[in-house]
Amino acid sequence: MSLFRKRKNGIYILDKREFSSRLKVILRFRPGNLKIYEIAFIHRSASFNLPDGQRINNERLEFLGDSVLDMILSDFLFEKYPEASEGFMTKIRSRIVNRDVLNQLAVSMHIDKLLVSNISSGHNTKHLYGDALEALIGAIFIDKGLKRTKHFFIKNVLENYLDLQTIVNTDSDYKSLVFEWVQKKKSNLIFTYNEEYDFDLKKSVFTTKLCIDKVEFGKGQGVSKKEAEQEASRQAWERLKDNSGEYEKFA
Repeated sequence: MSLFRKRKNGIYILDKREFSSRLKVILRFRPGNLKIYEIAFIHRSASFNLPDGQRINNERLEFLGDSVLDMILSDFLFEKYPEASEGFMTKIRSRIVNRDVLNQLAVSMHIDKLLVSNISSGHNTKHLYGDALEALIGAIFIDKGLKRTKHFFIKNVLENYLDLQTIVNTDSDYKSLVFEWVQKKKSNLIFTYNEEYDFDLKKSVFTTKLCIDKVEFGKGQGVSKKEAEQEASRQAWERLKDNSGEYEKFA
């Protein structure tokens, strides 16, 4: 069933009953303030203005959810690994909040079925759903508080859709791997950047090239330089390990 129904004037409005039904399946509890959850699924591209001029989209909730998620994972990892170093916990937390991982989680939870956006189907929607998951975390925090939000993410999301041990055992920091390779080979690594405004996403997008000894080894794109660097580094690392056999030596 569609989340929208059409009025006589041709305007589509949210079917609140259907939205509430699908939301309860994701949350596994009854939401208190349904309006805040509706906002969590409105992408910037589908923003609208209230009569008082207030612009409505999920960006503020995404910002809040990002911070809350860091807090939840910091507390969780601190309790789960009592002997772990700060560096270990920071690395594992970073792997969990990786944009690709969050996007994968959101799709597994069917958040993509609730998101309202005006992004064209052919456009790269790589991080839309992960951003909406963070906005949902922000909405739960406002509606239910930190304790309930932590329970939701750890029990309903992390334990259901992620294998924590695999995350612990997997090194996905491609930038560090490439830097290590370059240092041991005494080569020269350079990142170059280009920033353009994406009118569909309504934000800046960075394109990064990774060159080793003036030869391009990878090209990445993202909404931050760090994200673009990681994608370029991933491509470079795939070439390095496939072509030179250095994977076994340095991975």
